[in-house]
Amino acid sequence: MKKYQIIYADPPWSYSNGTVPSGGVNKHYQTMDIKDICLLVVPSADNAILFLWATTALLPEAIQVMESWGFKYKSSLVWDKVKKGVGYWFIGQHEFLLVGVKGKVSPPPQNVRIQSVFRKKREGHSKKPDEIRELIKKWYPDYLRLEMFARPNPQNNLYGENTFDGWDVWGNEVKSDIKLEELK
Repeated sequence: MKKYQIIYADPPWSYSNGTVPSGGVNKHYQTMDIKDICLLVVPSADNAILFLWATTALLPEAIQVMESWGFKYKSSLVWDKVKKGVGYWFIGQHEFLLVGVKGKVSPPPQNVRIQSVFRKKREGHSKKPDEIRELIKKWYPDYLRLEMFARPNPQNNLYGENTFDGWDVWGNEVKSDIKLEELK
């Protein structure tokens, strides 16, 4: 199986624990339980970087997923979506992009690093900023990159399956480049 040095993932988190108002994400796409996400065999190289999207409500679970996939938490970026969302304690307006590593890898070169708060207006349910994917590609141009839980890219159909140039993809909404297995 092909091994990737960059894993970019936006899991379809289940909010069955009552952390968001009922209905929520289940109206938009099929979700997965945390235990099932943890059981996926991620095709990462021995030296790899994970960029994992997480919401405030499921931050501990995101760290659990990261660790189960063999990565150690290093840092995070806050995406300020500009628009208000939903929430119980606070009205959510942001998500986290967690960074985890395994093996020996380096952060992006200092001259191209960005601030830890990224501000861009949310465009649609669960759609992440394309600029983040492009930054990762710029930081690590020679690395093999996999986007897990990929979703179609309606703005750009140049690459055949509505995905992004320079990325292999896996997900139930796109034509996957690879197959993933679950741990037994």
